[in-house]
Amino acid sequence: MAAPIVRRVIKFAGWLVLALAVLLAGVIALNWDTVRRTVLGGYHTHEVEPPDLPAGLQGSAVLAFSKTNAFRHEDAIPAANQLLKDIAKARGWGFFATENSAVFSPQILSRFDAVVFNNVSGDSLSEAQEAALRAFIEGGGGFVGIHAAGDGSIPWDWYRERVIGAKFTGHPMDPQFQQARVEVESAGHPSTRGLSPAWNRTDEWYSFEASPRAAGVHVLLALDEASFPNHKAFGKDLAMGSDHPIAWWRCTGSGRVFYTAMGHQASAYGEPEMAAMLAGALDWTMGKQRPDCPAAR
Repeated sequence: MAAPIVRRVIKFAGWLVLALAVLLAGVIALNWDTVRRTVLGGYHTHEVEPPDLPAGLQGSAVLAFSKTNAFRHEDAIPAANQLLKDIAKARGWGFFATENSAVFSPQILSRFDAVVFNNVSGDSLSEAQEAALRAFIEGGGGFVGIHAAGDGSIPWDWYRERVIGAKFTGHPMDPQFQQARVEVESAGHPSTRGLSPAWNRTDEWYSFEASPRAAGVHVLLALDEASFPNHKAFGKDLAMGSDHPIAWWRCTGSGRVFYTAMGHQASAYGEPEMAAMLAGALDWTMGKQRPDCPAAR
């Protein structure tokens, strides 16, 4: 009597496992792009044919790059590009947005005053393209990095050490998005000039292995960690304590570099403070305002 029951239980368990396997395969298939980007190491594609630049691109100009070979901030990227475009238009600058990595050549970069990495992630540039960007920055070009541009997914040591200047360790989960108090540390920089001394906003708050506060790195904005409750992700404590920068500037060679860890959600780019900060950051990296960086030799 027991044997048939055992066989039925085993058969049922087998069908259950099969059903779960089919369900899991279906979920993976439906979300394959996300799985590939976040679990399986992302993509490694680099364009070789450059895009056509807009006709009449003359004078000061901004290049916004948003290629994502790892996690993609689907909603934030177009929102940020629109804000950047509006800032450029208001100042009479040219503007070009692309996800084509072949734009990173000495010839094309010579047409721009600043490059914005708008939530760029993963292995998005070939070695030759990396070399072109490095020469552009060190030779006096401006650079603005937004949010994912500093999430550690870009496999380029020089970029992490000499551009971002901090090693990403993660962001809190459960909840992923929290309201926190942002405090201005340096009110004299164009990116922070006119901002309130402190304000509350919601974002996905990045943590770093160590503060980038060091010789040549100037902190602009910092988080008050006491203002948000959760500093953990999957049991890992990401708290940085009393020194938790989220925006800073530095000189890399002769280039002006600005980075902010804020900007995960599209709504961020509709906030007056975020818009003012990025407008000031562009004013500075485009070379329109001081402080200066050493002149190229």
